[in-house]
Amino acid sequence: MPAVTPPPFPPSALTWFKSSHSGGNTTECLETAFLPGPPGGVLIRDSKRADGPRLRVSSTAWDRFVATWR
Repeated sequence: MPAVTPPPFPPSALTWFKSSHSGGNTTECLETAFLPGPPGGVLIRDSKRADGPRLRVSSTAWDRFVATWR
């Protein structure tokens, strides 16, 4: 798996959000934050480990992922 490079801005400066489909168990969620662009993209993290690793994907990849699950 490729290493995740931290963004050039502090994660605390981002607005993180959970899916409205997370359900009642809010301890087992992923959170996402949109990155300013270009190049933009989306960061994904485990809500239980906010300071842990984050996965960065392109805006195009995120759009395709969301479209698959709608």
